[in-house]
Amino acid sequence: MGLFNWTEKPSTTLDNGGVIAPDERLPWPQTTAMGVQHVIAMFGATVLAPLLMGFNPNVAILMSGIGTLIFFFITGGRVPSYLGSSFAFIGVVIAASGYAGPGPNTNLGVALGGIIFCGALYTLIGVLVQATGTGWIERLMPPVVTGTVVAVIGLNLAAIPIKNMAPTGFDAWMQAITFISVALVAVYARGMTQRLLILVGLVVASVIYAVLTNGLGLGQPINVSGIAQAPWFGMPTFTAPVFQAQAILLIAPVALILVAENLGHIKAVSAMTGRDLNPYLGRAFIGDGVATMVSGAAGGTGVTTYAENIGVMAATKIYSTAMFVVAAVIAIVLGFSPKFGALIQAIPLAVMGGVSIVVFGLIAIAGAKIWVDNKVDFSDNKNLLVAAIPIILGTGEYTLKFGQFGLGGIGTATFGAIFLYWLLSRGKA
Repeated sequence: MGLFNWTEKPSTTLDNGGVIAPDERLPWPQTTAMGVQHVIAMFGATVLAPLLMGFNPNVAILMSGIGTLIFFFITGGRVPSYLGSSFAFIGVVIAASGYAGPGPNTNLGVALGGIIFCGALYTLIGVLVQATGTGWIERLMPPVVTGTVVAVIGLNLAAIPIKNMAPTGFDAWMQAITFISVALVAVYARGMTQRLLILVGLVVASVIYAVLTNGLGLGQPINVSGIAQAPWFGMPTFTAPVFQAQAILLIAPVALILVAENLGHIKAVSAMTGRDLNPYLGRAFIGDGVATMVSGAAGGTGVTTYAENIGVMAATKIYSTAMFVVAAVIAIVLGFSPKFGALIQAIPLAVMGGVSIVVFGLIAIAGAKIWVDNKVDFSDNKNLLVAAIPIILGTGEYTLKFGQFGLGGIGTATFGAIFLYWLLSRGKA
């Protein structure tokens, strides 16, 4: 038997809700369709993060695809995940480069040097885990902690679509139409249509949006002029890194947040698939770390395993790593296509917001599933407080400052959960 067992699944699997395991795959046409859906799921955040930091979005898309392939090969194709732009870098990159936005970051090089060192530190942590095993990680982050971290990731992101992606009352209604469309597809559709709930719901909502705005004039119409003007093919603008000690010291500690995110994501996928992915944890850290170094060297953002794609897997029950190879190849091609970038950016903000509400909610529920599957006892005050306090820290974006470095949101919630579990376990049997 080879390294992968991407068996062809019979069509009945699509109709009975069967689970597709990481080392299996659907027939290639369906696998390709699922890859497209994962590209759509990651695209909004992977483009938004570089825009907020002054990076070139096409470079970010290109490097997300290359990084995902690096991750795939280092993990042996056993860990289903997509690597996209990490939001954990936004604050430190802005601080290190002095970026005031909007437009290109003219001091991007110094941030790239810090990102490369962050990836190197992340890789070293992965080597340590690979050499010593995952036991100490397990003791550090038991199910009550990992479930909390995963839930916090979804809840921390909740404010993005609610606060920033519905500037008008009409947009808020369109968000509702979008998540209702996705929900209707998820419950009432059958076969491959149901599997593609995010993509189908997005298309349906976009058509409704076009009818109401371009047709009836009820809101900001979809502007397709950028699509027509954009060329089909064009080289993205690469940027060389600059290594400055202050920027490196500011950005490199983000590796700790990436470790926590990656661990939480792998725990979530393990819970969903019913497979123990702990043996691949060290390789997952190494893959993410190497991908971050390669991305930074080319002018791209630091990358991380993407919660958005985990949300899609939770909804579709398809965990095949083959579809992430397809998604990565698509992203690489799109990185060289300004026209597709213009097409995606033409998707109405409110529609992307409605999709984000669904995906972020699914992430939060994946955290709760870790608690349920591992029978976490919340009648124990230790477990109750380890979950309760960090959830509010993460959702409320509680931030602690260490000089210029700010640990906020997901970071304070993650390390808060770890510290509380350690503190409240002292002296207990």
